[in-house]
Formats: sequence, C-alpha cells, structure tokens
Amino acid sequence: MDKMQLSPVRHVDRQKTETPRTKRVWKLKLSVTWQRMKKALKSTLKHRLHLHLASNLSKLSTLKLNHHDMAIIKPIKHVMTKKKTIRPTMPLAQLIQLPYTAADFIDHGHAMTPTKSPIENISTQWRELHGLHNWDGLIEPLHPWLRREVVKYGEFVQGTYDAFDFDPLSEFCGSCRYNRHKLFEELGLTKHGYKVTKYIYAMSHVDVPEWLERTYCTWSKDSNWMGYVAVSGDAETARIGRRDILVAWRGTVAPTEWYTDLKTRLQRLGKTNIKVQRGFLSIYSSKGDFSRYNKLSASEQVKEEIQKLVSFFRDRGEEVSLTICGHSLGGALALLNAYDAATYVPHLFINVISFGAPRVGNIHFKEKLKELGVKTLRVVVKQDIVPKLPGFILNTILNKFTAVTGRLKWIYRHVGTQLKLDVLMSPYLTCDPDYTGSHNLETYLHLLDGYISKTSKFRWNARRDVALVNKSTDMLIKELKIPEFWYQRPFKGLVLNQYGRWVKPGRPVEHIPSPRSIGSDHDPSL
Repeated sequence: MDKMQLSPVRHVDRQKTETPRTKRVWKLKLSVTWQRMKKALKSTLKHRLHLHLASNLSKLSTLKLNHHDMAIIKPIKHVMTKKKTIRPTMPLAQLIQLPYTAADFIDHGHAMTPTKSPIENISTQWRELHGLHNWDGLIEPLHPWLRREVVKYGEFVQGTYDAFDFDPLSEFCGSCRYNRHKLFEELGLTKHGYKVTKYIYAMSHVDVPEWLERTYCTWSKDSNWMGYVAVSGDAETARIGRRDILVAWRGTVAPTEWYTDLKTRLQRLGKTNIKVQRGFLSIYSSKGDFSRYNKLSASEQVKEEIQKLVSFFRDRGEEVSLTICGHSLGGALALLNAYDAATYVPHLFINVISFGAPRVGNIHFKEKLKELGVKTLRVVVKQDIVPKLPGFILNTILNKFTAVTGRLKWIYRHVGTQLKLDVLMSPYLTCDPDYTGSHNLETYLHLLDGYISKTSKFRWNARRDVALVNKSTDMLIKELKIPEFWYQRPFKGLVLNQYGRWVKPGRPVEHIPSPRSIGSDHDPSL
C-alpha cells in the first residue's frame, strides 16, 4: 500500500522554523503571559480587600506633583488624552499601590502615616488663591496650595459642628460646649494659628426648619450658637501675607431639613430689585429686646466685630482680608454676611468659601455681589441635593432656558466659581447612594483632599485622616472596619459618680454660656 502523501507544510525543515517570525511569536506569548500574571495579581489583591465593584484600586491616582515646579501660581494648562496609554512593562511596585486597609487604622504606636501636609508660605500669592482672578487655572487641575487653604477653612467650619451641643436632653442644647478661649484647643484647631474673638448667636423662633427649635432647653429659649469670628495670629499672618479675619457659620444637620424651606419666598432687600430667600434672611437679621443673646441680630453682631478688627489692625498699618465660610445653611449666611460687609467696610478684600450651600438670591443679588468685588468659591458634591435647593425642580428646568429666563427676578441663582466633587471618585467611600452622607462636611473635606481634576483619579498620597468621614456618617466601605457615627461622648454623656450611680455631669463653670461671653477682645499680642 502506497504511503499517504503528506502535506507539503509537514515537510518543512525544523531549522527553517527558527525564523524571526517564531521569535516574535515567543515574545508575544511571554508578553501575554506577563499581562495575565499582572491581571491575576491585581484580581487577587482586589479580592483580598473585597473592594466594592472591584473598581476602587483604579480610583487611585499615581500622579505625583512636583511642588517646586509650582512655586509661582499661574494658569495651568491640563492636557488629557481620551485613549488609555498601554504600559506592558509597568513595574510590580506600581501595581501594588493599594488604598488603606483595616490594618492602617490600628495604632501601632510608631510609623503611623502623618495626617499633615506640608504648608508653604503663600504670602506673595494669597490674592490669587482667594479668587483675585476667579481661580482661573487653579481648579483644573486643583492647585495643591489652594487645596490646603480650602481644607483649612473647611475644618474651621467643621469645628462649629463638633463643638455644638446637639443633645435634646441637655440643659445647654443649642449652645457651644466650650468657651471661645478654649474652642480651638478642645477641637485641635490651634495648628492653624487663629484665635477666636467672638461668638455669634441667631434667633430660633423665626421662620426656620424644625431642627432649630428645642424643647428641653433652659440656657436660652430663643437663641442658638451659629458660629464665631476669629483672626490669624502673627505667625500665620506672616505665612499667608496679611491679617485674615475669619467668620465661620454653622449649617444644618441633614439635607432633609431643607425640604421644609421649599415653599419659602424671596424677600426684597430695601427698595432694590435684589431678593434673597426669606428663611435665610430671617435667621441672619432677627433680634429681640427680650432675648439674652440676640438683643443684636447675628448680622449686627458680626458687623460690630468685623469693624472693630479691621479698624484695629489697619491702625497698625497691616493689610487685612475677610474670609467668610460656611456649610449648608452656613454657606447661605456667609453670602448674606459678605453682601453686608462689602457695603460697610470699603476697600476690604472679601472671599467666601462655601460647602454644600443652597441658592440664596436672584440674578440681581448675584450681580451685586460681583459688582462689590466679593469672590466666592462654591464647593459642591455631585450627589448632594442641598446645592440644588431652593427650587430643585423649577430652577433645574428654567436654567436650561437662561437666554429667556436670565433676568427674571423670582428665579434663584448660584453665585461664584464652582468646584464640583464626586463621591464615586473615592475608593474609600461606599457606592450606595446616601444623600445624608453626601451632604456631610467631612465627606466634602475627604473628597477635596483627594481631588486633582475632573479626569484624574483620587490622589493616592492624600494625607487627611480617612476615618474622619465616619464621624457622623456611615460612608466608608466596610472593609476599613471604621465604626459608623463614632464621634460621640463616652456613655452618651453619663459618668459614674463616687457613689456608683450613673449621672449627667454638670458643665464646668468656664464652659457655661453667658451673655457676657458675647463680648470680644482685641489683644495686640495676637
């Protein structure tokens, strides 16, 4: 039987197979194998951390900023390509750059990651950082100096929440838990180099949400602590290039509180076409002769203090600025405060930094603030509903027809430059929708600390403590094992006395609110 004739392909000599083509095939196989190994390693690490949607690793940016190259502030051109760059030779060290794990939050007593970022001298660029050119070139990407300054002011506002007595069973509910001389010391804010000079109180019986009303209160039936005025010390003044007067306004507790204000009306300011939200204005301007803390309105208290401080430091030949900041309702009060200050203190550099603030007034209010030279940086989170209020539905629709509705006096308008953040960009935050957590100021500060630009991932070397997010929320992923709502007094304020009974302790005398504490001092040794 004749042998079956083989295909010519099978008669190819072995030596001829050792061609460049074969070498390329082997290189391709090795490359594919290496890619699969990296993919497997990455998948294993993800599985080990159980990160939600297996996407949190990809949210970390590997971008390292050279601060020496950014010594002079100027517009920054940020060029991004839509196509992803393929890097088959990515080093293993870069592959294992992971987010924090639960082990990072165990106190080892040493080698803990520092929470402070380096602080540069901004004395020659402070005007640009505070909006002289409306933050052109400083937001996309976010300049590191601007990030640190905004976080600093955000922490001042956070202090108004941390020090506020929310306990409805407390006889001092609605007051500050500390006197103004000890406030920053108790809250760990002395690092910023400011000193509190005055507390601000607002009426609580006016047209406001229900959260501002209290039943179990004896210290004051008609007032609430709403914030404070502070001023930079000598060392901080030298670093930031001027004497900075700070006004910090406290906001609301949860975004659901804003729903009660959806039907409130715009109220005219004087005989002008300027209109602002009625509820915000009533909190800011109400007073009563019968009140212990509000014989002067909140606006009058702040006006009196700002004028004293400006006069005091200008007489010493110093350059003075006014920075007004607030969160939620506090952001709205900050705008009203800036509007007032720009009229009664001429030639004063005024900057507003707000977090999660609602709309306040109409188009004429917006234009007047611009005419007065007030610079406003408005930080918002995409998932936060409060910045869309008031007029959540109506304004959203009408704003799409700005060419037609732009001059209507009864439509709310936002003021200033917007810096928009997104909860989904952080690998440490849960992806489940939580509108309360999205409005929380600590969530804002966490996202701000990790923000680089709209097209960049979360900053891998962000220094701010991640655990702070869960102070009053449940926003962190479970894998970090940080308890939810952990910022509370031990045993909910009860103490075991010498007789073995659990009792509510009285406040130390120095921290009991008193109308005399409304006064201020202007010590030249600041």
